[in-house]
Amino acid sequence: MTIYALSSGPGISGIAVIRISGEETGKIIKTLTAKDLPEPRVATLRKINKINTSELIDEGLILWFPGPESYTGEDMAEIQVHGSKAVVDALHTALSGIQNCRLAEPGEFTKLAFQNGKINLLKAESISDLISSETEIQRQQAIKIMNGKSSDQFNFLREKLLKILSHVEAKIDFPEEDLPDNILDEIKNSSDEVITKIKKILNDQKVGERIREGFKIAILGPTNAGKSSLINHLSNRDVAIVSEIAGTTRDVIETHLNIDGYPVIISDTAGIRDSKDEIEKKGIKLSLNRAEEADLKLVVIDAKSPDFTEVLKDLLYKNAILVINKSDLLEKDIDPEIKKTNHVLISIKENKNIDELISKIKNNLKNKFITSDDILITRERHRQHLQQCLDHLNNFNQKKEIEDFDKAAEDLRLSTRHLGMIVGKVDVEEILGSIFNDFCIGK
Repeated sequence: MTIYALSSGPGISGIAVIRISGEETGKIIKTLTAKDLPEPRVATLRKINKINTSELIDEGLILWFPGPESYTGEDMAEIQVHGSKAVVDALHTALSGIQNCRLAEPGEFTKLAFQNGKINLLKAESISDLISSETEIQRQQAIKIMNGKSSDQFNFLREKLLKILSHVEAKIDFPEEDLPDNILDEIKNSSDEVITKIKKILNDQKVGERIREGFKIAILGPTNAGKSSLINHLSNRDVAIVSEIAGTTRDVIETHLNIDGYPVIISDTAGIRDSKDEIEKKGIKLSLNRAEEADLKLVVIDAKSPDFTEVLKDLLYKNAILVINKSDLLEKDIDPEIKKTNHVLISIKENKNIDELISKIKNNLKNKFITSDDILITRERHRQHLQQCLDHLNNFNQKKEIEDFDKAAEDLRLSTRHLGMIVGKVDVEEILGSIFNDFCIGK
């Protein structure tokens, strides 16, 4: 089956790129242009015609990439035409009329690249992250992963486990022969080294996920404290409805911001109060759930009538800034107890001290986004596989101590498998290869 799709994104543009991949690609290009294939990897100007009527669709560039030296590993071509909707639709219609040629599914070109061994799973994910990156720090992280440092680290740990497994398999196959002491020492040292390294990777404060997904800020507080006005002010647009009627916001409203190059997701939530309205009660529950998930909480209260319930006090204990709004209405100094908290006195109406609040947010962001070359986890999938790898390694160590090698080997296989699943590499035959390379089994 040959697939095709618009790769340059929808909308009017100077140039549109239609990508084709599959065994019929060469034949399709010949049919569309009524000429022989151009030189590989050389942009060639050609007239592109409708198949049945030979009516001209457009004149554009053809790039021909014979497999396996292509992005997908298959025969592949890119057609660059003028980026109007009419031209793209006409070309898509022509391609759809060809037998065994269909529109590609989302991500199918990259999926083919992975299946054909052109890239590993981490690189496939990083390509998606690079395409969707909105800030400089997201772009930098995606590039780091694409360059293969994470893959190299996970493959290095996996090879260490395969080496250990080859020793354990040898012990199972030849139980009458004792393993040399240096081999037993190597098993212990290598497994301890991998455990230590994985623990260090997992203890990363989830910086990689924060960069990829965005730093989560939840705006919380009682009704009519100015939460919706604050999210609108920070976003420089009307994200949420602002009204003097209490309880206007009943659902969580999100907006994505770029603050000094850091990706941020700000959520405006329902006002926290006692309510008999079922819909509002559900909104308040969502607010409290969002507070638990947030990396930073902005607890907004009214300066003139601070509504300090126990729920709000609990929200201030960790990763929170108390935002005292409507300071323009304040007739006396704020409560000394409130002064002891991490707070900022603002007036959204008069644009007072908003810069101070943004400065506090930035400082919090910088502390949470302390990056290094050691960031290896960018998705929850990676974290789960690493944790399961660690659990099986701990089980392996316990069984190895009592010389229950059969069961210990199974834990080691599972831990190796979980590491392999991060990069998309699971191959039992590699264990056999390691055994034959290191032991003279057939002597």
